[in-house]
This record gives sequence, structure tokens and C-alpha cells, in this order.
Amino acid sequence: MQWNTQQFEALVGQHQRMVFSIALRVVGEHGTAEEVAQDVFVELHRSMDKIESEEHTVYWLRRVAVHRATDALRRRRVRPEATADEWEEHTSAPKGPRLYRKGSIETAVERLMLSIPESLRGALVLRYQEDLEPEEIAKVLGQTVPSVKSNLHRGLTLLRRKADVMLKEFARG
Repeated sequence: MQWNTQQFEALVGQHQRMVFSIALRVVGEHGTAEEVAQDVFVELHRSMDKIESEEHTVYWLRRVAVHRATDALRRRRVRPEATADEWEEHTSAPKGPRLYRKGSIETAVERLMLSIPESLRGALVLRYQEDLEPEEIAKVLGQTVPSVKSNLHRGLTLLRRKADVMLKEFARG
């Protein structure tokens, strides 16, 4: 399929929120999510001749977004760099459970998501944010359907356990 600049720009405009949102839910930091999204679209531009249809584009973007976000998390563990958000959080936020009392429930839920392993997080984001079925998630992540179902089950179980503790602390505030 041949693409011109206007078509590519329209494609970016149409899908940038989805790509950024997936990246943000996986990495948990706006700046890194923006970098991931930019990398995804640069890679898309390089791969445009391989894109076959609109459906293939969405599949490709989801797959690459999850993989690039996971790569960004791994790089961060290898060379941790303090971000402005982290510095502000460490210097001005209250310690312990009170941290959640100052924020919103959405902030607490986001932190819950970021507290689980990225292998589980990617599947949960694709299932509950992107509304994909396990078979579709398996295709996007390059995993077997049983692995995806297991990751979804383990991820939800872990989230529930953590929520029992973290959100109760939030509610006490």
C-alpha cells in the first residue's frame, strides 16, 4: 500500500491517543510515554510499505507500542534516571499510605497498575483499555492464548490483593 505524507499525518492523528495511552499505562510516566509514542510512529513511517490495511495498522501500532514501552522500562532499570516527576514526588509527597490520601482515586489506581510486573500489565492494558479478546492479545504480544489468559488472571488477582491494602488506606483519608 502506498502512503503519502498527508495520509501518514492523518494516520498519526487518528491513532496517537491510543499509542500514547498504551505507552503511559505500561511505563507510568508522561515523558517516557511521549518518547515511546514518538518512536512507534517513527518506526511506523519506516514500515509503511508493509502495512496492508487499517486493521493491520491498529494491530501493528498496539503491538509495537507495548513492546517499545516494555523496552523503555527495561532501559530505565538498567540506567535509572531521575525524572522531574520522581524528584518532586520524593521531595514533596508525604511518606507511606498518606500519599494516597492527597491524590485522587485515579492516581491510586494508576499506581496500582504500575506496581505489577510489566508482563502482566501489558496484557491487562490491552484487555481492559483496548478491549481486546485474549486471542487478539496473544497475536499482538506474540504469546499463546493460554499464556495470555494466565497473565490476565494473575494480573487481576495481584491487582485485587494490592487494592485491598492500598485503596483501603486511601479510603481512610
